[in-house]
Amino acid sequence: MQNKAASENLHYNIDAQGVAHVILSNPAKHNAFDEHVLLGLKQIFHSLADDSQVRLLVLSAEGKSFSAGADLAWMQKMVNYSAEENQQDAQVLADVMAALYRFPKPTIVRVQGAAYGGALGLIACCDIAFATESATFCLSEVKLGLIPAVISPFVIEAIGARAARRYFQTAEKFSAARAMQLGLISEVYSSESIDDNIADLIRKILANGPTAMAASKQLVAEVADKEIDEDLLEFTSKRIAEIRVSAEAQEGLTAFFEKRSAEWVMR
Repeated sequence: MQNKAASENLHYNIDAQGVAHVILSNPAKHNAFDEHVLLGLKQIFHSLADDSQVRLLVLSAEGKSFSAGADLAWMQKMVNYSAEENQQDAQVLADVMAALYRFPKPTIVRVQGAAYGGALGLIACCDIAFATESATFCLSEVKLGLIPAVISPFVIEAIGARAARRYFQTAEKFSAARAMQLGLISEVYSSESIDDNIADLIRKILANGPTAMAASKQLVAEVADKEIDEDLLEFTSKRIAEIRVSAEAQEGLTAFFEKRSAEWVMR
């Protein structure tokens, strides 16, 4: 396993099990991101999505904070940007969020310390979010006269419109326990146990059919918020029929009845 540097503040690697680790690596600045980090994340997410070796993605950060959001020096440059330049700049962040949200394999994020502003977008875009007990969260944009526009679709999906109306406007800090109540965080652990729990979850994920997991993730996007009518019922029955005759499903069912591990499970 070798760390690859996408930029000086961003690294990633793929381990022997096919777990891709993407690591924010600027602890001196609390892993605040600028255009270079965002472009690196965009490139990495697209590259890993297309890599057949990759089974799942884990997003994490070095140091005491997950991310303080946008880098202040980068934000200072934006003061003199035109409206068009600001939109082009914001589009990069939107592209990163979309690439992570649409990543076709399981995604896990590990959160410690402070997670502010745009960092909550990264968290909301992941399928599963684990945090340490001491983690703190804040949608801080209005303190600067800004709004969390780009991350809003993902954060609102995670915490709901009512909570979003509160925290988008108040810029209150809230705890990991509160973040779990809201649905932003899946589980909260001590700093001593969080990595063991992530490793345990990774083992469980790697026991599952890769194609089935990708199809299940897509199924949520296709079914969520749809009216349960005859068209939807027909769609879902077709989807399971298609999967049942797939090579992966045939192998999974055969392995189950033969009481052996499926071929995708590493020995």
